[in-house]
Amino acid sequence: MATADTVYNTTTAAQEPKSRKWFIVPSENLDKVRFAIKVIEVLLSFVAFVMEEVVSSCSQCGPLYFFEFVSCTALLFTLLLLILLATPLHQRVGINSWPTLDFGYTSVMAILFFLASIVFAADNGQTGLEQGAVAFGFLATVAFFIDFGLFVKNRGIPCRKGNHQQADRTPRPESEKLNANGTDSVN
Repeated sequence: MATADTVYNTTTAAQEPKSRKWFIVPSENLDKVRFAIKVIEVLLSFVAFVMEEVVSSCSQCGPLYFFEFVSCTALLFTLLLLILLATPLHQRVGINSWPTLDFGYTSVMAILFFLASIVFAADNGQTGLEQGAVAFGFLATVAFFIDFGLFVKNRGIPCRKGNHQQADRTPRPESEKLNANGTDSVN
């Protein structure tokens, strides 16, 4: 015969609280390979930005300032996106489609970094710092294009019709209502 202690022990024993994970990679929004690429994007953008900032004088400052803007933007926003996607913080932000945001940001940043690197390479003072900044700009461009390619290969283009993916993988009530009334059937 079981004692009261053994019967109630399994249901009333104090359970250890769940440990909160602050780092969730891989997740539904970011796998390990793309996480590593995003870290590389941040590092390359940082080096390009620092090298450009150290340039003391410029004859034509427009290309330098454009490169500065793009490299700084890439550094800060890629770091922010990386932190949001690799931690539970993305669940607290009111964004429903992280894949679309990630895809759009990565593609725009790849194009902007490519343009800024070309413009700065075409018109700079040919100092070692400027040439190094351009080199790291092109390396960052390659990293963004690799990230873009891996995203398309693994998840497709999220903006295309019929390729809507939600981060939380739950069906939308609107789509359930539309599908329930039979209007989407083909005759």
